[in-house]
Amino acid sequence: MPSEGQVTQLLGALRAGDRGALDRLVPLVYDELTRIARLQLRGAGRGRTLNTVALVHEAYLKLAGADGLEPHDRNHLLSVSARAMRQVIVDFARSKAAQKRGGGAHPVTLDEHVIAVEEQAEALLDLDRALERLAAHDPRIARIVECRYFAGLSEEETAEALGMSLRTAQREWKRARAWLREALSEPAAEGDHA
Repeated sequence: MPSEGQVTQLLGALRAGDRGALDRLVPLVYDELTRIARLQLRGAGRGRTLNTVALVHEAYLKLAGADGLEPHDRNHLLSVSARAMRQVIVDFARSKAAQKRGGGAHPVTLDEHVIAVEEQAEALLDLDRALERLAAHDPRIARIVECRYFAGLSEEETAEALGMSLRTAQREWKRARAWLREALSEPAAEGDHA
């Protein structure tokens, strides 16, 4: 495991505008990014379309192309990475939902940790729509969901990544779960599936 000092130094270089710092940083946190990818893909079942390696690499490309990427510590970097992975999964689900049974053959992966996007596309899109509504209502709570659910950060790590007290993070996580449970149990609004 890389020293915290190496990661901190590279994060500082990244904030200072050294775009190559991300290339040197990712290998140091690759195992953690893979863990996050597996968490993101965990509940969706087995399939043959999107694997953890592809998800980590797509998230890296998204981060590398982002302007103003300035994570202030490891947990913040992991939180930002989880958001990028969520965007990759949702984009992939949208693509699969748009194809609706067309296209024929399915690519085969060698990674056992895969997401069956064809079977889960609507559920993933429903979750994404609910998170977007939550973010419009309360962006801080939406970030807590990304940290806890998508990045797999603990309550303490989430509080640190978002610069809040542990108690606030716990209280807001409880509110977020209740809000999402209600939002996901409601019938979809007419414009939600456009």
